[in-house]
Amino acid sequence: MSGPLTIEARARRRRRRTAAWTTVAGLAVLVGAALVAWSWRGELPDPVASHWGASDAPDGFSSLNGVLTVMLGVGSLLVLGFGAITMWFGHSALTRRVGVATTLWSALFIAALTIGSLNLQRGLSDAGDADGVGGVLLLALLGPLVIAVIVAISVAGDERQPTIAPVDPGAPRATHVTVGPLTWTGAAASPTAMVLGLSAAVLVLALALLSQFWGLLVVVVLVVALIAAMSSAVVRVDGSGVTIRSSLGWPRTHVPLDEIVRGDVTDVRPLRDFGGWGWRVGRKGRVGIVLRGGEALLIERTGGRSVVVTVDGAATAAGLVNVLADRARPQSPDPR
Repeated sequence: MSGPLTIEARARRRRRRTAAWTTVAGLAVLVGAALVAWSWRGELPDPVASHWGASDAPDGFSSLNGVLTVMLGVGSLLVLGFGAITMWFGHSALTRRVGVATTLWSALFIAALTIGSLNLQRGLSDAGDADGVGGVLLLALLGPLVIAVIVAISVAGDERQPTIAPVDPGAPRATHVTVGPLTWTGAAASPTAMVLGLSAAVLVLALALLSQFWGLLVVVVLVVALIAAMSSAVVRVDGSGVTIRSSLGWPRTHVPLDEIVRGDVTDVRPLRDFGGWGWRVGRKGRVGIVLRGGEALLIERTGGRSVVVTVDGAATAAGLVNVLADRARPQSPDPR
């Protein structure tokens, strides 16, 4: 008879279960949408409109089978891909929640866009007479986003994994520290991410002006908010641990002092280490807040997890992290 699972085993099981139910849910959404669309085949023109131009009028046509094949093919690839990322890299709750939200949003967006555009054509003899798809696009963007965020928030957090093991004596430590409370705060921003994000916002704005579909302005607002959330970070080190958040307050991650194994400085190359800029996931599920290349604060935590944030003054922050982590170990002697 096997004994109780270790914390690491429970974490692996939680990661696998999260990836599994998310993937199954995403595929079920796609299959359900395909069945609904297929039930409308007697009410739809042949061929159906499959693309709308800048004037929000149909300019591309396909068979119903072709539309459903694209929906199921592209949708399944996205769901399986994001599900695999959640499975292999979901070591932290933040990563699992982002994986769940992305997987579900992808499936719901593609399903809603397909069903919505086909619904516009029910009862028509010529698909070219279909109304504009702008309203459907807006609902397909926003509706699934709300659902995905709500489901992601409900995903279970990480199990607490405190340790009383002493911090590595070789880890850097701040000198000339006082006996009282200690804090350090740093901020960083990514000009590259800001330029790319603002360029995307300008393109959406131009599309709204050309099509005169003003609902796309909501998308512009969302893109700007996403830029602010993903291209900046505030780092605080204090008696509760290390807190990293965007300038909007979310995303946010916190590492308690009793889960910190070591603080250190590392060198980050965004494309090589994380595949880009922003809040990213790297090898072995490492969470990266990558706003530029170069010096970064590395927090190694229990359970084989780690967080990297590119911020100036990383060496000072790492030294303070280790001093505070030393103080949080009541059973370990002060290495100083």
